[in-house]
Amino acid sequence: MAENGEEKLLAMARHIAKTLGQNDTMADDILQIFSKFDGRFSREKMSDKMVDEDPRGCATLERTLNSLDRQISPYVAFDHPIWADTADSSAFLDAIDDLIGTIRDWSPMAAEKSVGACLVRADDLMQQAMFRVEDEFRSLMERSAESFELSRKNHESTGDLSFDSEDENEENEEGIIHNGTDLDHQIPIAQPITDYDIIIDALPSGTINDLHEIVKRMVAAGFGKECSHVYSTCRREFLEESISRLGLQKLSIDEVQKMPWQELEDEIERWIKAANVALRILFPSERRLCDRVFFGFSSAADLTFMEVCRGSTIQLLNFADAIAIGSRSPERLFKVLDVFETLRDLMPEFDSVFWDQYCLVLRNEAVTIWKRLGEAIRGIFMELENLIRRDPAKAAVPGGGLHPITRYVMNYLRAACRSRQTLEQVFDENNVVVPSNKLDDRGSSSSSMSVQMAWIMELLESNLEVKSKIYRDSALCSVFLMNNERYIVQKVKDSELGSLLGDDWIRKHTAKVRQYCTNYQRSSWNKILAMLKLDNSSLGSNTIAKSMKEKIKSFNSQFKEVCRTQSTWVVFDEQLREELRISVSRLLLPAYRNFIGRFQCIPEIGRDDRLIRYGPEDIESRINELFEGGSGSSGGRK
Repeated sequence: MAENGEEKLLAMARHIAKTLGQNDTMADDILQIFSKFDGRFSREKMSDKMVDEDPRGCATLERTLNSLDRQISPYVAFDHPIWADTADSSAFLDAIDDLIGTIRDWSPMAAEKSVGACLVRADDLMQQAMFRVEDEFRSLMERSAESFELSRKNHESTGDLSFDSEDENEENEEGIIHNGTDLDHQIPIAQPITDYDIIIDALPSGTINDLHEIVKRMVAAGFGKECSHVYSTCRREFLEESISRLGLQKLSIDEVQKMPWQELEDEIERWIKAANVALRILFPSERRLCDRVFFGFSSAADLTFMEVCRGSTIQLLNFADAIAIGSRSPERLFKVLDVFETLRDLMPEFDSVFWDQYCLVLRNEAVTIWKRLGEAIRGIFMELENLIRRDPAKAAVPGGGLHPITRYVMNYLRAACRSRQTLEQVFDENNVVVPSNKLDDRGSSSSSMSVQMAWIMELLESNLEVKSKIYRDSALCSVFLMNNERYIVQKVKDSELGSLLGDDWIRKHTAKVRQYCTNYQRSSWNKILAMLKLDNSSLGSNTIAKSMKEKIKSFNSQFKEVCRTQSTWVVFDEQLREELRISVSRLLLPAYRNFIGRFQCIPEIGRDDRLIRYGPEDIESRINELFEGGSGSSGGRK
């Protein structure tokens, strides 16, 4: 070996002199300098044959290649895995190291014809070795996967997916199948879980070390891309299989948009679970594995990791994008919010896992789709506004009860406000600009969301005002507005809407309810009260008696008709209904008692009670039967 080393050194010196010397004289001078520096570079050994190719140096290279060929070719032709035996794999890698070193040492002399020919042979031998190493690399990864698959299926056949072990590192953790009996021969596959604070060792440590040793040789030999391709292909299949086991289908954007909403709701639930497992467990585990296998080659590790995760990441993001650009139907809001919140909460994971330059496009795409989901949410609220505007004033609600649009909008907003923090983020993100008439009197300090809610309330109330015109009876019109406004106020007070809209808004709209009550009383009872008004003029007693008889008859008729009609009307709120009855009683009973007392004191009438159809108790009883509505009325509260 020492002789071969000296021959390599002499060949290198000859090559340098031959390369730098522009003519024979200059080359000879260079050799003179070499000979003074080291006795091995004597003129006798070098100068005579410098111009010609050195047969001893070329012979040395040929002997080296013959030796390496005898070592490498049998392994290339092996009909069984080389890495099944540690001695074989070590010897094969050592031979590859020697071949890499030989090519590196002799490459500067490739211009010499005989050396160049030898290097062509060396490159051919290297290519054969790399093809076999690539196969071994792939086989190592696949054999580990197959080992796990056999174990997993074995446990499934017995109905037991858990592994019992005294080692806490081998425990099954809420659906993650950890390695059971042999850590070197199993790959854990993620199942749906709720605890995401888990990192999977996706390959046994021994396998990772073997892969890393292969990576070093392939990169050194210039086969880094091939190595990265094999690795990314194997791990990409693992990821796709893991996500498939989480129940998520591979769907195009078009297929998602054509899916029936009920099916899509279920698919969204599966997507949320899959996205959390992928970003919190699978991708971080793949990042760690990739960094270990490609340790020392950071650029290759980053590129390979991107290739591994790109397909699964795009699958997850495309689904979210399909939701974002889909229908703006209001009933979709809550599932769109779920997708928005999931992506928002996973942004730190996107930043920590996809931090390198190769993954930048994936990280940016996630941010873009997340913002697009925010736009979708704002679009859904715009569609809700349009729905309220377009809701036609067709048939009147029986008995002046709750209109379906009121119940729908208020329950919708109340449910939406359970996601208040998210909605405030969505509306503030857009810096919503609204017309000044939307602001009402809430002031410039109102949040974008509170302004949005107040505007929807205003649209709803305007729509109800239009619908109230359907009622020909002004009293029933007031009952309708009173019912719906009361429902609005109660829903606001009992939810996050109250803190959003504020106490001033609640006081203002509570006052509107009272005003509708007053309007109802005036429309319904002022005419009846007018019949009970006493005549204090100086007319004769006969004239007064006749006038009062006419008034009591009219009262009886009018009161009967009002009670008959209004007993079918609806006041859904029990407290409001009772307050309204008490208010009517306090308005009517004193005037009625006074009228009856005066009526009975007129001599021409005396004690003739035939015209007095109702006693005060009867009046109160009939008033207490008002606003009961029909048992099947749509005016009930929910």
